[in-house]
Amino acid sequence: MQAGSSSSPKVTTLADVARLAGVSIATASKALNGRSQVREETRQRVFSAADQLQFSPNVLARHLLSGRSGTIGLVTHDLEGRFSIPTLMGAEDAMGTGRMSVLLCDARGDALRERHHVQALLGRRVDGLMIVGARPDPRSSLGRDLPVPVVYAYAPSEDPEDASVVTDNVAAGRIGAEHMVACGRERIAVITGDPTYGAAQDRVTGAQAALRDAGLDILGGSALFGAWSEEWGRSATAMVLGQHRDVDAIICGSDQIARGALDTLRERGLDVPGDVAVLGHDNWEVLATNARPTLTSIDMNLETLGRRAARRLFDAIEGHPTAGVEAVQSRLVPRGSTAPKA
Repeated sequence: MQAGSSSSPKVTTLADVARLAGVSIATASKALNGRSQVREETRQRVFSAADQLQFSPNVLARHLLSGRSGTIGLVTHDLEGRFSIPTLMGAEDAMGTGRMSVLLCDARGDALRERHHVQALLGRRVDGLMIVGARPDPRSSLGRDLPVPVVYAYAPSEDPEDASVVTDNVAAGRIGAEHMVACGRERIAVITGDPTYGAAQDRVTGAQAALRDAGLDILGGSALFGAWSEEWGRSATAMVLGQHRDVDAIICGSDQIARGALDTLRERGLDVPGDVAVLGHDNWEVLATNARPTLTSIDMNLETLGRRAARRLFDAIEGHPTAGVEAVQSRLVPRGSTAPKA
């Protein structure tokens, strides 16, 4: 009697994925594990091949062999905040690409709560930690004796040996002022927020440097500091108009301040941007796109910031840590509130 032959479904291997993607097995492995040495185009080709072949590596076995948990701890200080959410989105995007799980905790601006969350995450054997601040000012370090790598995002660590990724607020201020100069504006006022915020001071520093390069100065000789609110934008703009009727541009330290400035200019019968151009910072789209006219603003590229912070954390987990502060450049988002002077 002849034994019957039986067949079982072919198990897809990493070699199959590599062959379909046209890369080496080592490159396919690096791409699927989120290694930074792989170009984004190659990474996407490998993911596409893995999806097409329905390749699903044994995640548990991989983590046991590597001695890792496959999880990252994210501690934010402002989960509902305007700035932390895009940063977290960028970080989660980068971490998802590497098939990494994310444990998210909200410290709510409390140092004790932060320490509690850090210890709880370490107890879950996370492979690394990302700490996302609520404001971009330097903060105290968690220390150098933690058992896993740490990267600080948005708010840098005070320790230069730590890894931090931040937005360049001096450059942001310069970009805004250069745009106003390019529009032919010469009587440029600057209204910004709380003077205790480093971002407020840095944006003024950048704007002032750009204006001086163009042979100009801030209208009145100095910026007006106040609050991050529309009310302050309205009252400060009224002060500027009371002292400088020939103002032709206002640079605002936030989009909320800029919305207030638009209100006052409209109430005084001034055309924006015909009579006075207005620029904001932060590119808060719900404010900027619903303003009348729509508001030109400086975008801090916070999702890019989050992605870069995640990649630095991955590198550190892989044994390639880097120290120091990395600054992400902002970009101008032109809309209806600025235009070349007629």
